[in-house]
Amino acid sequence: MEKIKVLLVEDEPTLAMIIKDTLDGNEFDITLAANGEEGLSRYAEINPDIIVADIMMPKMSGIEMCRKIKSNFETSHIPVILLTAQTAEEYTMQGLKMGADDYVTKPFNVKHLFMRCNNLVNSRKLLQ
Repeated sequence: MEKIKVLLVEDEPTLAMIIKDTLDGNEFDITLAANGEEGLSRYAEINPDIIVADIMMPKMSGIEMCRKIKSNFETSHIPVILLTAQTAEEYTMQGLKMGADDYVTKPFNVKHLFMRCNNLVNSRKLLQ
């Protein structure tokens, strides 16, 4: 079975490694990026099946990176899940307005994130 390629864009190294260590393996191949700018350049290298990105990051936020991905015809089909510690409804609405496919509030269960990634990728494959 082909692994799902995940681009994980997270500026907190400890959280990034927890997610990577939990998801990396039989079903997922995780590539890390530390901010939105690095995420965009890594995207071009690996062509991921899904992107999981923190909202609040230096250099370029997850929302801005999502907007750039979703506004480009070549990349707009890639599912994006945004992660945030912000619980205010305005942040959720802003992320969804930029085209995010899902929104996960920290703290979260990594296995729950795993299921959301799986569901989004599988539904996109069915549509294709």
